[in-house]
Amino acid sequence: MIKKNIFKSLIFISSLAFAIPQPPDLGIGSYILYEPNTKQVLVSYNENTQVEPASLTKLMTSYVVADYIKEGFVNLEDEPRISIKAWKAPGSRMFIREGTNVMVSDLIKGMIIQSGNDASIALAEHVAGSEENFVLIMNDYAAELNMSNTSFNNSTGLPDPLNLTTAKDLALLTSAIIKNFPTHYKNYSQKSFTFGGIAQPNRNRLLWRDEIFDGVKTGFTTNAGYCLVGSAKRGDMRLIAVVLGSEDDKRFNDVSALMSYGFKYFQTEKKVAKETSLKELKVVAGTADFVNLGINDDIILTLPKDEKDSLSYEIVASSEVLAPVNQGDIAGKLRVLNEAGELIEEKDLVYLESVEQLGFFQRILAIIWNWIKSLFS
Repeated sequence: MIKKNIFKSLIFISSLAFAIPQPPDLGIGSYILYEPNTKQVLVSYNENTQVEPASLTKLMTSYVVADYIKEGFVNLEDEPRISIKAWKAPGSRMFIREGTNVMVSDLIKGMIIQSGNDASIALAEHVAGSEENFVLIMNDYAAELNMSNTSFNNSTGLPDPLNLTTAKDLALLTSAIIKNFPTHYKNYSQKSFTFGGIAQPNRNRLLWRDEIFDGVKTGFTTNAGYCLVGSAKRGDMRLIAVVLGSEDDKRFNDVSALMSYGFKYFQTEKKVAKETSLKELKVVAGTADFVNLGINDDIILTLPKDEKDSLSYEIVASSEVLAPVNQGDIAGKLRVLNEAGELIEEKDLVYLESVEQLGFFQRILAIIWNWIKSLFS
């Protein structure tokens, strides 16, 4: 009996040894660690709490400008004339002068790398005629990106109680920039930019910490505190971390801690490949006896490393189908369950090939014969 109890204790200790620990305790207002390709929230705290985003607002300004360039409404070579409003913008600046013409490509770098409020306003005015009109566009884009807890009231992030967003919404926005505008996103990894003879370093110190970091943006106001969105890629796995309401140096440590935790204890992996036969379905009255079922898109999941091998799969489909069968038509569902039996992913099963029906008389005979066999099965 004593030996049996010792064995049980060893099993318990072993299971604890392989359990993933709790995420780092950052002690800040809100944060999120997000895997954008699988849309998985790995860890979070107050991720839907609305706060002023400070200069992280410029991520949306950047997104709108990038999309207008992609659609051909704005060109990188455009040279908008700088207004008095842009020239007089308070706070961080790239030092453009009223009445001069500055290329859009330079304004983008000034906004992203130097966090220039003057550059943000100049871009907003070039796209929409005024910053007020541009804000309406920003909110339309926020709605399209399902940033359900966000409302913008300026293009810069200067203090404004109506300029609000959340850690989760900023993760969604950053994910969209990286996915939709990869060339534009490269601006976020540039370490410095010189304009008008003034050289300014990128305020995102993560770029000097580790080569895995390739962006994205800092922010600060008294109300917002010190904020940071960071993105890093290791192998095929990308992570986005958002920390809001931290301290100056600490925000970089906060993001680094979240990234270390994510890469150490989570893994992104293809679990089921698209167009792979997952089940053979009997075909009645068809020119082939069976048809293969599969999925149109890979199932790629980001999971804790101690759970990635404990998944189970359920196929929900009928046992047979009456011809004709059309390739791509939905035939059922593939469900992925975790160890607790909870549904974590679901995909439509489709027919991987087409099967034509038999001629009229052959078809009738095949249906009757299949019915007779079913009576004895």
